[in-house]
Amino acid sequence: MASTETRPPLPPFTRQTAILKVRLAEDGWNSRDAAKVALAYTPDTQWRNRAEFIHGRAEAQAFLERKWNKELDYRLIKELWAFTEHRIAVRYAYEWHDDSGHWFRSYGNENWEFADSGLMTRRFASINDLPITEAERKFRWPLGRRPDDHPGLSELGL
Repeated sequence: MASTETRPPLPPFTRQTAILKVRLAEDGWNSRDAAKVALAYTPDTQWRNRAEFIHGRAEAQAFLERKWNKELDYRLIKELWAFTEHRIAVRYAYEWHDDSGHWFRSYGNENWEFADSGLMTRRFASINDLPITEAERKFRWPLGRRPDDHPGLSELGL
């Protein structure tokens, strides 16, 4: 039986729908709800995240649970870089601290591919971590969705 799951906006993407897709992904990841976020991916999704290869929605959910148990007070900003009909490239940064209170800003790029349903089939991420002091943090909104009036990466000079 074919899946009837959809996740608008659906491809083919326009600039407007690609920007919306990126913001919705950012909002989902900022929720830190691994089960909910995993539903944005196809059951057979394939990821590369740093040196980890993830196959399937269940592995994606387990990965996210591990991630957010390690990366505390996680706050993320994503920005559209480029898009085609079924693909989107983003750049992003997120801030977090470890269980010892050491802060980091992680910078990365992702390439996404979508099924016609709008679910992500492939996600390839490259990420670098920069240790920062608490005073150097730029992402200070309350945990959860980034407020609409909070600057994005370009406005922050990142």
